[in-house]
Amino acid sequence: MKNLNNIIPDDDGGGRRIIGLSLGAFAMFFLLLSRLWYLQVISAEDLIDQSESNRLRFVPVAAPRGAILDRNGKVLVSNTPSFSVAVIPQDVKNKDQLIDNLARYLNLDRKEIETKWTKGQGRAKYYPLVVASGITRDQMEFLEENRLALSGVNIEMKPIRAYANGSLASHLLGYLGEVSEDELNSERYREYNAGDYIGKSGIERAWESYLHGTDGGRQIEVDARGRFLRTVAETGSSVGNTVMLTIDLDLQKAAEQALGDQAGAAVAMDVNTGEILAFVSSPDFDPALFTGRMPPDVWKKYLEDERHPLENKALKGMYPPGSTFKVITAIAGLEEGLIDEHTTVQCTGSYKFGNATFRCWDHKGHGTVDLKKSLRESCDVYYYKLAERLGVNRIAKYAKAFGLGAPLGIGLENEKGGVIPTEEWKLKRFGKKWYAGETLPVGIGQGYVLTTPVQLASMIGTIANEGTIYRPHLVKRVVDSDGKVLQDYTPQVIGKTGLKPSTYRFVKEGLFAVVNEAHGTGGMSRLWEVKVAGKTGSSQVVKLRDSKGGIPYRFRDHALFVGFAPFEKPEVAVAVIVEHGEHGGSAAAPISGKILRAYFEGKGVIKKPVPKASVKEEAGGDGVAEPDTGAKEE
Repeated sequence: MKNLNNIIPDDDGGGRRIIGLSLGAFAMFFLLLSRLWYLQVISAEDLIDQSESNRLRFVPVAAPRGAILDRNGKVLVSNTPSFSVAVIPQDVKNKDQLIDNLARYLNLDRKEIETKWTKGQGRAKYYPLVVASGITRDQMEFLEENRLALSGVNIEMKPIRAYANGSLASHLLGYLGEVSEDELNSERYREYNAGDYIGKSGIERAWESYLHGTDGGRQIEVDARGRFLRTVAETGSSVGNTVMLTIDLDLQKAAEQALGDQAGAAVAMDVNTGEILAFVSSPDFDPALFTGRMPPDVWKKYLEDERHPLENKALKGMYPPGSTFKVITAIAGLEEGLIDEHTTVQCTGSYKFGNATFRCWDHKGHGTVDLKKSLRESCDVYYYKLAERLGVNRIAKYAKAFGLGAPLGIGLENEKGGVIPTEEWKLKRFGKKWYAGETLPVGIGQGYVLTTPVQLASMIGTIANEGTIYRPHLVKRVVDSDGKVLQDYTPQVIGKTGLKPSTYRFVKEGLFAVVNEAHGTGGMSRLWEVKVAGKTGSSQVVKLRDSKGGIPYRFRDHALFVGFAPFEKPEVAVAVIVEHGEHGGSAAAPISGKILRAYFEGKGVIKKPVPKASVKEEAGGDGVAEPDTGAKEE
């Protein structure tokens, strides 16, 4: 009998192999099943999004900004179509080659495109990245013709600003610029995208949240090469709100024409509301150039112009007010009981104080001078002596009571507050005590005193209405696209001077004499149909003559004029400064007269221009302290 162990083979090895294969197959099946479960359950939504992004693209549609209108509804700023080049990074096969092509086709700096590309790296790869704005129609057609060589490139239409009156009121309206990386990281612009344009200055910046609008977008389907197939869905954009200003377009034009190409500023204000009717800073600039690529030669010209066309002089220019400040010194003297309308001073052409001699602008002297004559002929000696008796702190008290020395809060960013010095101010600012001799120049608006044109307009407006300080403001209301008023800005009283009525009466009589009486320094601002009152001023820059005895432009005195009208029932106040214009009576007063004439022509009070009579005017260089050479103040 055969041994069964010899008949039945030993299958331990085969069985183990079968078991091993079975376990391996099970493991593979389990892994496959797990992967399928992961893909279909855990990652389903992500994969669907990725799948959709391979064939769907979101194209943002920029919202048109709200319009900016003048007080009568005339358009100052609106919108016009512009074309931009956008790139979808995910569809770009060769980034460097694409950038080279775009730089060549669009005549752009390669680094400029790379910078914009880098700015958008943190966003989704399928989101359009704007690399060039404001391309010409020829450039757009060229890109369309070469579309196959420019994978991932799209041409978008975006509304850009259209300035109905060119550079008119450019500093007031401001300009747009592409949002910066720092701005994108700030809370204020967290809802914005790279390539968006925002207000960078003026009204455009201050009222950005109202003007910007809400962007929309289109979801489009593309093929494997990123070429457009169809629009899947679309969300409309919402236009920004309309901002209506207090500015009168016709008066603004007249004010700018009156100032011409001279450097300086002019502000016209309603004395009974604080509404700013004209707001001029000269020279101006072209705000449209800032939206696209600023030509290098134009930018260089702006930067090198010694008249500083990019500076908003009406808001941020700080100037010694010169003799226009004498109204404050006179008010202080009246309120403190140191003078009355009959108080006289003998002016011999100079005043000696310690070792220094302070000269009057009229070196021959004004003779016997009372309050009215001191204002009419702008006698410096009268105010040197009054300032000495008052002291700097009491002068500062009344200056600050009129809102000088601090921003008035007109609604634009970076408003300057000027300087009204005191003993404490000097000690804190320079670590030195105040000397009595330093008070005399302060009395005529020199020394450390600095004011802005807006502040001077407010000051003379407060004198005109006899004591109510209104906050100067530039916006009347904000209206949405349906005509609903979102904000209505009413007059805001920010202070009361609390002065005696007689103080205003005496000072205003002097200001009337400045314009309307013989020897008045402001005769060139006179209107025959409407009574004007005002004060001229010349603020010293530095006395430095060239080899021929002349004074270079940048060292000449500034010319100023402040005034209001009608004298009997004031409506409008004006402040004008002509940088390096030398004499307020001959340079600034005529400009003020033209602005006031335009205002009353607009109201129908003056029917047509009337030639001025031939009158010999006294327009001397008033209000400039001229200490003897080498004299030292104590």
